[in-house]
Amino acid sequence: MRLDNRLIFITISLFCAIQITSAQINVDDLAGADPDALNPIQTTLPFLTIAPDSRAGAMGDIGAATAPDINSQHWNAAKYAFAPGEGGIALSYTPWLKNLVTDINLAYLAGFYRIDTRQVLSGSLRYFSLGDIVFRNEFGDYQGQRTPNEFAIDAGYSRLFSDNFSGALTFRFIRSDITGGGVTSNTTYNAGISFAADISAYYQKAIEIDNKDSEMAFGLNISNMGNKISYTEDQDKQFIPINFRLGGRLSIDLDEYNSMIFAADINKFLVPTGYNPDVSVPLGIVRSFYDAPAGFKEELHEIMFSIGVEYLYQKQFAVRAGYFNEHQTKGNRKYFTAGIGLRLNVFSLDFAYLIPTSGRQNPLANTMRFTLGFSFDNFSDFR
Repeated sequence: MRLDNRLIFITISLFCAIQITSAQINVDDLAGADPDALNPIQTTLPFLTIAPDSRAGAMGDIGAATAPDINSQHWNAAKYAFAPGEGGIALSYTPWLKNLVTDINLAYLAGFYRIDTRQVLSGSLRYFSLGDIVFRNEFGDYQGQRTPNEFAIDAGYSRLFSDNFSGALTFRFIRSDITGGGVTSNTTYNAGISFAADISAYYQKAIEIDNKDSEMAFGLNISNMGNKISYTEDQDKQFIPINFRLGGRLSIDLDEYNSMIFAADINKFLVPTGYNPDVSVPLGIVRSFYDAPAGFKEELHEIMFSIGVEYLYQKQFAVRAGYFNEHQTKGNRKYFTAGIGLRLNVFSLDFAYLIPTSGRQNPLANTMRFTLGFSFDNFSDFR
């Protein structure tokens, strides 16, 4: 595939993965800014924000406080402390932007191992392939074919602090090679390297609603707190997608065989919108709460929300649905999701399907996710 065709993919999917030097916003211009003007937050490494597994992907990309499962590493590693069993491993696969190209995909491997009743180790590998790209210079001369890719390797530790509360730390190594190495149009591109960390917390408590056994839960995850990266020597370094996620859940056992889960998440990038973006990571996180050019109204536009529901029959068969919303001035991702899940002894199979609100021409249309899980022991609970 020629490079000019891939530019469609890079523009829509990777936002600013090939960094663009843009005009900085002057503080003196903030007062007259329009809160409804297009002003998406620019970061590198957007592959880190893609929902990697089918269960969360079927529920509107939520996971801060959903019931603990093998894929909790991406959403909230603190949930592992409450996960049933001794451990497990899961493999997920997502063909990405298949309406535009056919060889872009995300693979995700996650797992956890219980040390004792209070401590859990976890890890994951996320691999994002941009497929084969033929590079040519401005004269159309062939400059080689390469396979750009990005990956992230995680290691996490979660601990139960009380019967209802847990916390976790996750460390992440990220490598992003968006050109496959080499020289393009007389510019030498290097792989971007970042070291990042997540800090997360989770609370769950058994309650009773209308004489039915129920459970409420809350989760918090601040993820991808790491150094900025660049791909060339003369380019300014840009922020990776540092993200604040907060969520809640309510689970209700309707009877002996049927149960329902209702959940919701909100997200906000902890990345500067205005002012001078050439600031340190800690200062950028602080400024992300007040530096939108149009003030508080635009700050509210930067909050993404998602809701999801899951129906379980005998803790073995699941039907899921959800909705994800991002303001039109900040990226305009709006879509419904649906999916099913099945547990067969120690194995689990999950499938998710994405339905954009703007129809089949949306590049996210027909996005599917597949997840195969394996438990180290036979869980008595579908979770």
